[in-house]
Amino acid sequence: MATSERPSARVDFDRPSFARVSDALLGGQNNYEADRAVLRQILDIAPEAPAMAREMRQWLVRAVRYLTERLGVDQFVDLGSGFPTVENTHQVAQKYNPEAHVVYVDDDPVVEAHGRALLVDNDFTHICGTDPLNPGETLTGVARYIDLDRPAGLVLCGVVDHIADLQQAQQVVKSYAGALAPGSYLLLLHRHNPLDATEAATVAAALEDRFGRTGLETRYRAEAEIASFFDGLDLLEPGLVAPHLWWPDGPRLAPLTPVNRTALGGVARIP
Repeated sequence: MATSERPSARVDFDRPSFARVSDALLGGQNNYEADRAVLRQILDIAPEAPAMAREMRQWLVRAVRYLTERLGVDQFVDLGSGFPTVENTHQVAQKYNPEAHVVYVDDDPVVEAHGRALLVDNDFTHICGTDPLNPGETLTGVARYIDLDRPAGLVLCGVVDHIADLQQAQQVVKSYAGALAPGSYLLLLHRHNPLDATEAATVAAALEDRFGRTGLETRYRAEAEIASFFDGLDLLEPGLVAPHLWWPDGPRLAPLTPVNRTALGGVARIP
């Protein structure tokens, strides 16, 4: 495994980090009291939020598996990857192709340090410590490890949600998609507000407000806004859907709750 070189950054553990809050939602250990305080606020609004976090993770697992096993994609860039957890992108891809290359991109120095420690013996998996919302800097770093002239899978799982301005978020996605070879794929999952008279819309609005109050800017966007990230791309079946509807592994065993409608994901081919 290789890593990008950059100066060490000071981490303020008294302020929440979205990577650490996400880790807490998934039941991980890489979080601190400031992060757990945010988790408690989330649970006050949506007690099912940890289950939804797992749903989103399983969406990613199925999407990476589909691209690797069915479509032969053998290199991935996972932007804003967060802390390693169970069934990470490289573990899924390398299960079907042991030589699949995966680059994780995250500018959280604690995430980067954990990644280095866990991936030290994996020659096909790399860490790039750049800002995933800075395509120019990130693509330069990623190009050290994968061939951008060949098709790749670009993972944006809950990343552009943290850009408040829609046009800026669209430009980030467009910049990445435009830099990848034809035949590459965009895997994008985004938090969603159905904007209807349902409890799901109420929950989405409350979560967006609460995240904002904690300093963790997060947008729960309308379906049309999320669909705009796929403009000019060829969206694969079953289209832009809630995570649990994207090629599920089997019948659903747990009942659906309003929070299950607060994310949409899709996979699209870059022509």
